[in-house]
Amino acid sequence: MAANWATFVAAEPDFAKTVEDRFGAFTHHVLATLRRDGSPRTTGLEVRFLDGELWLGMMPDSLKALDLRRDPRFALMANPGEGTAMGGGDVRIAGRAVEVDDPRTKRAYGEEVEPPEPFHLFRTELTEVVRTGVEDETYLVVQVWKPGEPVRTLKRT
Repeated sequence: MAANWATFVAAEPDFAKTVEDRFGAFTHHVLATLRRDGSPRTTGLEVRFLDGELWLGMMPDSLKALDLRRDPRFALMANPGEGTAMGGGDVRIAGRAVEVDDPRTKRAYGEEVEPPEPFHLFRTELTEVVRTGVEDETYLVVQVWKPGEPVRTLKRT
């Protein structure tokens, strides 16, 4: 089961805001895709939250775009920032990326974001959102959301 960003926001608005704020703290994040041989590839990426979607824009024929065309599964990790504080926690999103070829959608995205032309555009279908943080300098807290399920919170000492 997968869901778009708007579905996540509707289901868990506070958690979604925390995740969006975490991605908004820095411009560049880490995208993991699968190479042709099935091994992982990690690359830098900018993301956008627009019109109820989480968008991934890429340069033409970039390896990450070619990976996603071949196998749409991805994992995305918010930039942890400097040092070890990880303000807002460690945030990860997993799902599938669906390439958008519709000219109107690409044009609207281009007008809003102004990426270099031409570009690949993918909208995401989320399968999992995870935030890991420390609470009261005592507990490791892991929040996990999957479509159709409430957030599960696990605490460890």
